[in-house]
Amino acid sequence: MLSTTVILQLVCPDRPGLVSEIAGWIAHNHGNIRHADHHTDDSERLFLSRLEWDLEGFRLNRESITEAVNELARNLNGQAQLNFSDELPRVAIFVSKQSHCLVDLLWRVRSGEIQMSVPLIISNHFELETLCRDFGVDFRYIPIDPVNRLKSESIMLQTLSDYRIELIVLAKYMQILSAQFLEQFPLIINIHHSFLPAFKGAQPYHQAWKRGVKLIGATAHYVTEDLDDGPIIEQTTLQVSHRDEVHDLIRKGRDTERIALARALRLHLRRQVMVYSGRTAIFA
Repeated sequence: MLSTTVILQLVCPDRPGLVSEIAGWIAHNHGNIRHADHHTDDSERLFLSRLEWDLEGFRLNRESITEAVNELARNLNGQAQLNFSDELPRVAIFVSKQSHCLVDLLWRVRSGEIQMSVPLIISNHFELETLCRDFGVDFRYIPIDPVNRLKSESIMLQTLSDYRIELIVLAKYMQILSAQFLEQFPLIINIHHSFLPAFKGAQPYHQAWKRGVKLIGATAHYVTEDLDDGPIIEQTTLQVSHRDEVHDLIRKGRDTERIALARALRLHLRRQVMVYSGRTAIFA
């Protein structure tokens, strides 16, 4: 059983001595640092830091650490996010008809490879209900009202609240969520079946085949109001050739989608992703 660690993500204006100051604060409180990663963005004049240290032996208890970290961030004129490695976020997976990403995630969760809880799956189709029941996950069919999409989304939001969901994963959910939905629930990860920024929108494999590409890929990213334009977490690629037809690209692309989404979720859950200025820094 791994011991619990404290994970601090900090963004603040860059200046000399920050690494020493932050690490010194942890050492002053008897913290044993496991990982320390830093990045300076010269164009933004920002300092980004991810530090992880043992909770055992740390002078502050869990309740006191949050207040102390907030004070540290204020002193540095920055923003901090604090998490603990033993936290098990409650995640809802949104799907339509395709099952490959859903099955892959549920197997990884069941095996303990991805540390999260999946109490809920929401779909606008019935096709995957039996599969979800086999994994012991509650399935909620919420159709999309073409006349009043906000009504459908209000049902989704209430369901998410009932299940105390902290993160949404769009695992081939072939619907666009409204700006109003994103305003109320902004933490969403999507898998897009293309190597963004190329081939946005619908049927990217068809677009790629018409262009005669030699590489296809998949992109896992955070969802924003701009379609397929959120901060990128993970991308995977695979070589293809002139012999591949559209159905070959789709078949091969499913492998890249599974891998990209699983990697992105692991990075997010391990708090190895930091979003700033519309892009990400990945401390992997």
